[in-house]
Amino acid sequence: MKNNEDSLLIYRLRKGDEKAYVSLVDLYSKRLFGYALSLTHDHAQSQDIVQNIFLKTWVKRKKLDIHSSLQNFLFKSVYNEFINQYKKKRSTMVLEQKYFNSLEKAVHLQDHQSFERIIEQISQEISQLPPKCQQIFILSKKEGLTNNEISAYLNISIKNVEAQITKAFGILRDRLGKKYKAIMMIVFGKAPSKAI
Repeated sequence: MKNNEDSLLIYRLRKGDEKAYVSLVDLYSKRLFGYALSLTHDHAQSQDIVQNIFLKTWVKRKKLDIHSSLQNFLFKSVYNEFINQYKKKRSTMVLEQKYFNSLEKAVHLQDHQSFERIIEQISQEISQLPPKCQQIFILSKKEGLTNNEISAYLNISIKNVEAQITKAFGILRDRLGKKYKAIMMIVFGKAPSKAI
């Protein structure tokens, strides 16, 4: 019965039936929001994802090609939208949550306060970097810009960008000590080999 209802709803959507669209939103918005929230841990981002999914479904309604159930299609769409936003923004609550999860597994922290202390210390050391070095390091590791993008943005050579990032890792390594090496790798990505 459910498949027949799905088929009818999809058929009506393809025909541009606005009532079918309203029905789609009514039927699935809460479930999709709950799923999006489980991925993002952020209400605003979850709402944005769900709105985007419904909008894209309506815009592409004439080309809807659903082989599984309508629910599966929508849930997969939410996941794909989440991944797209994750890749695009790079520096969001989701990214921080992913880092937190990886960090926790890597160092077997016993409580959240330990994590906060480590991040606080790393952030403090980053704030003490030389101004240009700090700026480039943040653009690279926190904002997710590529070396080429930083080079164009700051109007400096790529080699200069690479040198400043290597320098930043070297300073942080010296100041934080060897026990923070693994954490730095997880939180900020792979350090240049010279900095390791």
